[in-house]
Amino acid sequence: MPGRHTIVSISIILLTMVSIFLSADTAGETIDTPSANSTGKGPLQFSLPEQQEQGAQSPAEHNGLSREDVEHPFGTDPERTWYPESAIDTSDVPNIVLKESDAPDAPLHAYQLNERTWFLFGNIANTDEYNRGWNGNAGFVVTDDAVVIIDSLGTPKLGERLIATIKSVTDKPIRYLIVTHNHPDHAYGAVAFKQLGGVTILSHEGAERYFNSGRWETSVELRRAFIAPDMERFEVILPDVAIGGEIFSSHSIHTGGVTFDIYNVGPHHSFGDLVVHQVEDNIVWVSDLAFNGRTTFIGDGNSQQALESIDWLRRTFPDAWLMIPGHGSAQTAPFPMLEKTHSYIQRLRNIMAQAIEDGIDLQDAVDQAEFDDWKDTRLYGSNQRPNANFIYREMEAELF
Repeated sequence: MPGRHTIVSISIILLTMVSIFLSADTAGETIDTPSANSTGKGPLQFSLPEQQEQGAQSPAEHNGLSREDVEHPFGTDPERTWYPESAIDTSDVPNIVLKESDAPDAPLHAYQLNERTWFLFGNIANTDEYNRGWNGNAGFVVTDDAVVIIDSLGTPKLGERLIATIKSVTDKPIRYLIVTHNHPDHAYGAVAFKQLGGVTILSHEGAERYFNSGRWETSVELRRAFIAPDMERFEVILPDVAIGGEIFSSHSIHTGGVTFDIYNVGPHHSFGDLVVHQVEDNIVWVSDLAFNGRTTFIGDGNSQQALESIDWLRRTFPDAWLMIPGHGSAQTAPFPMLEKTHSYIQRLRNIMAQAIEDGIDLQDAVDQAEFDDWKDTRLYGSNQRPNANFIYREMEAELF
């Protein structure tokens, strides 16, 4: 019979896998002092909505998984819809309730950061039937001749709605989609851009390893347990341009007077991760290299690489105007989310290394890795134990 250590390890691995699948997962007049107010131009100019009552959605079932099978307490509040007044340097977070009945050509709420850059600030939550997979950030840039998108959101329907949002702002063609990494909340809307035609999709070369791993199949199944209609027409999308090479090397695209340097920052959070520098505006899209107002998730990457990549980011872009994470609001210098994410990962690595040296087994080490000062951070309850489990195993490999 398997021992206690083996049984506990299996249960924590399963919890880790569920966490991966659930959490992982624009043109206008010149603005002298760019701000991220939610009032903009054209169809996206509307007042912040008051709290709205929302009708509950029926649990969906698909492929043998029911809503109850993947029950979790880390979703979106179904009783209200709320958009923060600003999307920069705020601890306020959106609570965006979407409905199955929402039209696929209905624009999503977006914040105008400067005359050409738009930011879609998503829920900080795990996927459920209320946020319908909008639990990550995305953005787009309207250059003089085309539109460049950073991340595609979490379902084919959200990808369609992102396209509708772009079309409500500009009639310029959508030319590039940069997918920063393969996790569902950033990548599963890509099929909408593929079907649109004329869009070059760029992502990390690790995306192919992810889709060959078989892990995406369970990920799709879990999303369908919550939001099956939104996942219709999903298909695996491999990049037209796969970015890899040496760590911190870059690939550049130039369009309409704007340069995008796309950096390979290694498999720190997923099978392969990218950071995008929007050069002329000095905006850095850091994706899930740093989290703002949310506990990070490490169970699909490499914690040592995450530390090295955050250090590189701080050295390379100390004077950036904005850094935009994959979760949480954009930040200005000194970018406190970088230090907070770095210190969290380093702390877990130190604790797990000491536990291994002291002969403490996996279960007891994970039980002891409780951070009281983090417990009020969103998704701590979902991610802390899987993170501790993953890093314990990493440290075992490093030490032995």
